[in-house]
Amino acid sequence: MGDPHRVGVVGLGVISRAYLDTLADHPAVSIVAVADLDASRSAAVAAMIPGAEALSVEHLFDRPDVQTVLNLTIPAAHAEISLGAIDAGKSVYVEKPLAVAFPDGRSIIDRAASAGVRVGCAPDTVLGTGTQTARAAIDGGLIGRPLSASAVMVTPGHERWHPHPDFYYAPGGGPLLDMGPYYISALIHLLGPVRAVSGAASRLRAERVIGSGPRLGHRIPVQVDTHVTGMLEHASGALSTITTTFDGVATTAAPIEVHGETGTLAVPDPNYFDGEVRLFALGGNGWHVVAPRAGYVDGSRGIGLIDDVTGDGQRPPRAGGDVALHVLDTMTTLLRAAAEGRRIELTTVVERPELVPLTPVEKWKAHHGTRKVRRL
Repeated sequence: MGDPHRVGVVGLGVISRAYLDTLADHPAVSIVAVADLDASRSAAVAAMIPGAEALSVEHLFDRPDVQTVLNLTIPAAHAEISLGAIDAGKSVYVEKPLAVAFPDGRSIIDRAASAGVRVGCAPDTVLGTGTQTARAAIDGGLIGRPLSASAVMVTPGHERWHPHPDFYYAPGGGPLLDMGPYYISALIHLLGPVRAVSGAASRLRAERVIGSGPRLGHRIPVQVDTHVTGMLEHASGALSTITTTFDGVATTAAPIEVHGETGTLAVPDPNYFDGEVRLFALGGNGWHVVAPRAGYVDGSRGIGLIDDVTGDGQRPPRAGGDVALHVLDTMTTLLRAAAEGRRIELTTVVERPELVPLTPVEKWKAHHGTRKVRRL
């Protein structure tokens, strides 16, 4: 496979464990440096990865052999860290969302283009067999011409289980910016880019009560809308409705349904890589499961970065910055449309990413056993 692509990781919180489990012993990449505000955490993680060095963020940026910075910081820090890495001549791969404000996301993409470096961004869950099999079914004509879709995410709020949920209810938080990247990314893979949005939003509770941990019973203010519903007009002419809420207890709705002229697809939760795709076709005998026919089998977080670096620059990254910017544009414009009560056209356009061929786990992992890494 040639020399591995050298990666420096910034931000070693909970989500980093999933990425490092995928990347730390993959032959396509080599983690050569890690950094975190907590120096002891950096040292502990570096000790688990052969050849990795614990550094400050600044020294990681200065390290000449780091080709890509994997930015796993909190959303509010995404822009600052990504721009710093780009200015140091590094490519970046960012945990979702690309940024919490659209101008910051636009700056990341523009500065990267000027610097001649690449930008990738989560979610890469949509590259798994769930969303990609649904995409292949649509492309293969199993539902005829796609006409509409619905996406639904319902939860009573993360304060029930998260010991420090304040940021979910502060500016830059809320259900759309938190979970919307999964659903909107999936809709773009399934139906193509969005050209305009409209919507409505509400905030009916002024505070939330923490339900677990050392701050059990503590009340936190709600500063963002907690129920957002919108209409997405795709460039193809198809219409999608999306609901993301911290104000519901449960739902029987499929995470995503796509309706075509001759059938309907029930698409699994795009927060996960796999799951059953179900088809109801006109003239058929009810619902049946579509066998996996596309996507990374048993994918895991970080596969978007592997997809990019193993593409050898011959195609755009499927979890690329252009898609992430379009998702951010869709979300922030939807929030503005809801606040202003009007339809607003987006300012970005993007090509629908290429379909991921059905890729067995042993092929994408290509694990040669050359590096033994302790469980992170």
